Amino acid sequence: MKIFADEGDVSNGLQASIVGSAAAPVRLLGESVAQSIFHEPWWLDIATGGHWSMAKVQHGKELLGQLPYYFTRVGGWKISRLPPLTRTLGPVIKPAGLDYAREQHHRQAVTSELIEQLPHFDSFYQLFDSRVEDAIAFSLHGFTVSARYTFQISPGGTAEEAWAQLHCKTRNVIRTAGKKLTVAPVDPPAKFMEFYEANLFERARRNAYGSSVMRELVSAFVERKAGQLLGAYGPRGRLVAAIGIVWDQNAMYYLLTSRTADAHSGAISLLIWTAIQRALERQLTFDFDGFSSAGTYRFLEGFGGTLKQRLSVERMSTMYSIVRTLKHRIVPGSGTVFSHTL
Repeated sequence: MKIFADEGDVSNGLQASIVGSAAAPVRLLGESVAQSIFHEPWWLDIATGGHWSMAKVQHGKELLGQLPYYFTRVGGWKISRLPPLTRTLGPVIKPAGLDYAREQHHRQAVTSELIEQLPHFDSFYQLFDSRVEDAIAFSLHGFTVSARYTFQISPGGTAEEAWAQLHCKTRNVIRTAGKKLTVAPVDPPAKFMEFYEANLFERARRNAYGSSVMRELVSAFVERKAGQLLGAYGPRGRLVAAIGIVWDQNAMYYLLTSRTADAHSGAISLLIWTAIQRALERQLTFDFDGFSSAGTYRFLEGFGGTLKQRLSVERMSTMYSIVRTLKHRIVPGSGTVFSHTL
């Protein structure tokens, strides 16, 4: 179903429209723009249960920019955040082919048009792909702009060169794990899900992404050949660790990971190294998908990747911000209802 709102001529002669998803096809902008697998309509349909829309800017029939966003309600608040398992979003702008100054003006104008189409949200948050730098328009519209980081390994080099970039400790644990474990695909996807859920159960944890959403997404990216599940198998073919990787035309992303409590300490490192080699074979950037703790930073740093910045934008209504602050003061650490990472 398509929903058009506030159509007509807007500044700079651009036509702005909002296209609601679920079954609606969305025309993509091509390979030359920073559009990731997480922008794909099929991905967003599954991750959000169809609760997403696409702000679009057109000049005649030419699509100049688009911005997908997820919408939901949490405790009466209108919230837009990253959907489950969707690592990055952000605006996708078609280059105009102009000189630097005019290109930046073009990108800012298109991004501003996209922002102005967004409905009112009590809280809006998105994290951008590392290639997306169009944050100034968000800042000028009252959003807080901040930075997060990820490690990436660029394509073009050889596996031998990538191996040489690994820290010696990381190489050693991979070598040791490689002598004791065998890497092979986890098939069918249901086997991966059973393994993932069993490991959560052993740790008395729940699936933060939602078991049904994860199951459907995992099955979808495997079926579409847009991702793969890799497992590390020990004696008698027992699965002890597994990761999920997905890819698009630019990058391969380290998306999911799980291991048994007694798995070899190098099992995940071995699987990541295997995935890096797959990315190099496909001439894709390998993206480690960021980190949120010092421990994860130190672990990923061992693979010798380049640190890349990812911009995030956030805007909250005054009342939402006040209530969140009070909630944190009254019950420290209780703000999960407000977390954009849920």
